[in-house]
Amino acid sequence: MQFAKYVSVILASTLKFFAGPLAGLAFELSWVETAVCTVLGMMLSVLVVSFAGELLFRLSQRFRRTPPRRFTRRTRLAVKIWKRAGVLGIAFLTPLLLTPIGGTALAVSFRVERPRLFAAMLASAVFWAVIQTLLVYQMPGVFTK
Repeated sequence: MQFAKYVSVILASTLKFFAGPLAGLAFELSWVETAVCTVLGMMLSVLVVSFAGELLFRLSQRFRRTPPRRFTRRTRLAVKIWKRAGVLGIAFLTPLLLTPIGGTALAVSFRVERPRLFAAMLASAVFWAVIQTLLVYQMPGVFTK
């Protein structure tokens, strides 16, 4: 049964990073177990998207009816972050503003090498997993009864 709890936290944090600490609290895991599972979830999505990114891009292009707009508010913000901070900026903001999938897809679109991407995302995941997990576990009355 404990394994299913771990898998649930990992899967939750692959889609939305903050969902990992919330799921860990709901399943009554320790904060260390929750933080580790949250990091594993983010790194799982980084691994999948970084290796399957080109395939996913081609697949999405096949089903598009209209060509994507090149200059949107979102693309301008992505380029601004890339020019100011590079892969470290994208990795730092991924758990906060982007999803693990979105942050990785953004980094892949800027052609970041995989070892550099993995190192930056791992450092960011560990940093934010500890902070967010401790915040969720230590906020009395906000997330707990």
